[in-house]
Amino acid sequence: MTERYAVPMTVDAGTSPRRRSRRDEILEIAVGLFAARGYHGVSMDDIGAAAGVTGPALYHHFAGKEAMLVAALIPVSERLLAGGRERVAAHPDNPDHALAALVDFHVEFALDNPAVIAMHLHELDRLPDEPRRQIRRLQRLYVEEWVSVVSAVHADLTREEARVLAHAAFGLMNSTPFIGPEVERGRRAALLRTATSAALKTTHVLSTAG
Repeated sequence: MTERYAVPMTVDAGTSPRRRSRRDEILEIAVGLFAARGYHGVSMDDIGAAAGVTGPALYHHFAGKEAMLVAALIPVSERLLAGGRERVAAHPDNPDHALAALVDFHVEFALDNPAVIAMHLHELDRLPDEPRRQIRRLQRLYVEEWVSVVSAVHADLTREEARVLAHAAFGLMNSTPFIGPEVERGRRAALLRTATSAALKTTHVLSTAG
């Protein structure tokens, strides 16, 4: 596993952290390997060797690599949606504060989970239809939380235009798999928050576009 991807998979949705199990540790290692080498570049033996477990012990936790992808992506998508909804609900009468809370939340997620983001970008289509549909549905619901808040901040935008801004914001924040450790984490977070907030709040140029 490369150092860049040697990070825990976490999404703080406001719940108390639970103790990580051996299964969680194996899954984290597998995700890091998938992100670094690609799905087809990693075997179950590779994962077992990196995790320090034998084949039978590994298969006790996961039926195979596909099961690991599902186990990584569905819970993360669920917790992202729950966390996003919680941030929005905390600011029912102030969309500007809700948007800032969403940005803070997703920037922290992206910095904590570059391997998960990389795996989603490159490996999601390898999943069977049903879990892939479930993940995409959860993601659409999460995006719509953002769209609703962006629409409230910018009443002059259509919902479709607000969705363009939301996806642009995700493009900025989800760039963490491509950012090295040269810049200290706190500084990276500040830069990502500033760039994302600027992209979401600057719409005056639209009036002159065309």
